[in-house]
Amino acid sequence: MTSEVFLTVVVPVYNEEESLPHLCSQLYPVLESLEKTFEVIFVDDGSTDGSFETLKSLSSKYLNFRAVRFRRNCRKASALSTGFKEANGELVVTMDADLQDDPQEIPRLIDALSVKYDVVSGWKKKRHDPLSKIIPSRLFNFITSLVSGIRLHDFNCGLKIYRRDVCEDVLPYLYGELYRFLPAIAHWEGYRVGEIPVQHHPRKYGYSKFGTKRLLNGFLDLMTITFIIRFMNTPMHIFGSLGLLSTVGGFAICSYIALIYFDYGNIQSRHPLLLLGILLIIVGIQFFSTGLLGDMLASSKERGGNSPRIAERI
Repeated sequence: MTSEVFLTVVVPVYNEEESLPHLCSQLYPVLESLEKTFEVIFVDDGSTDGSFETLKSLSSKYLNFRAVRFRRNCRKASALSTGFKEANGELVVTMDADLQDDPQEIPRLIDALSVKYDVVSGWKKKRHDPLSKIIPSRLFNFITSLVSGIRLHDFNCGLKIYRRDVCEDVLPYLYGELYRFLPAIAHWEGYRVGEIPVQHHPRKYGYSKFGTKRLLNGFLDLMTITFIIRFMNTPMHIFGSLGLLSTVGGFAICSYIALIYFDYGNIQSRHPLLLLGILLIIVGIQFFSTGLLGDMLASSKERGGNSPRIAERI
């Protein structure tokens, strides 16, 4: 990436043929009013309608317009990852192509970022979505805030702004549906994360690409990213703790069975508690082994020369 471009807008696209002309007509006047260099990158995530043909026609009408297309639908995380890699801007804004995100909010995001933040996330304070989306989303945001340690009202908002360093550092985590946790990942990486209320519009064209099962997937993804971020370099901390708990429990049960045997005798070898105790000891040893292997891999990674990004020098 170079620093010649001030702002890059990354727009994932999936079957938004009708929305794209309206989005460009709203987005470009806002960007031109900034009087800064900018570019817009559309990432067509394997659309099955005429989205990419529409993008081709729009590219001749607008400056600093780029578009790429996947051969198949690879999901939003891959689209964002590609957009981040293609971006040349010092700042990167992400927004959806369905016209629910308002381009007029971009100057406010830039102002909020310039104060003290590295990431600013939009908050759809007044949502124009059905209750079937709003209620699960609020539950998801509440639990994610508790687990991540960063208080945000809306992790799912597509309208966000990042400094370029953040985009580079979160790239390893952009797969599956982990893009929803980008503010949490940035927070865990030491970046300053903020939030501002943004305008949210009703969907005019098409339909939502996400169903109710997204809630369950979100909680599973939260467990995944929490483990990856917090224990990637210290796997023995989690596996060792589980192994210790399991082994101690197994020894306690086996000791109890042994006391009963010496006091009363005639303990069956297939006594349920005895089998449980042996199972817990075996599982505990397996947890320890997994932790040791994980630590060996983490140590190998560190010896490979990977080191944290330097934030400042004096």
